[in-house]
Amino acid sequence: MANSLNTITVDGVTQTLENYQASQTQANKDNSALGKDAFLQLLVTQMKYQDPLDPQDNGEYLAQLAQFSALEQMTNVADGLSDVSKLVGNIDTSVLVGQLSNMIGKDIQWTIDTTSTDANGKVSTTTSKMEGKVTGVSISDGSPTIVASAGGQSYKVAIGNIIRIGEGVQGS
Repeated sequence: MANSLNTITVDGVTQTLENYQASQTQANKDNSALGKDAFLQLLVTQMKYQDPLDPQDNGEYLAQLAQFSALEQMTNVADGLSDVSKLVGNIDTSVLVGQLSNMIGKDIQWTIDTTSTDANGKVSTTTSKMEGKVTGVSISDGSPTIVASAGGQSYKVAIGNIIRIGEGVQGS
């Protein structure tokens, strides 16, 4: 019979340390992160190699377990907040696309920045204004943009580059 100090009980199942480690090694083959099972393995190994004449206090083990549990819960909360953030971002984008689609057919004015380099290597940026009519809404790289038509050409206009919307833009 196995030494009772070298056993571990998980979910009501008592196993020898070797069997438990073998099952966890196989279960965690693809998991390179330090998880609950790795923590338990470290804890069992720490207990296995402690000095029997001067054992560590159980409070230390409980403190380690509490710290790990708190860390795991914080990780779960962070993952949940990340999911909520993505959801809110998607809702914001959907609302913005809905609002922008109301602009189809309206006149707009926007700016275009053009960067050029002269013969001496000096870089200069020129800002020019464009005017046209909104013909659609597009989402590029997760950001909604306006599709505008001016002079027979289509332009993707970033929301931040729009300077005026509405009737009377043409010729102003």
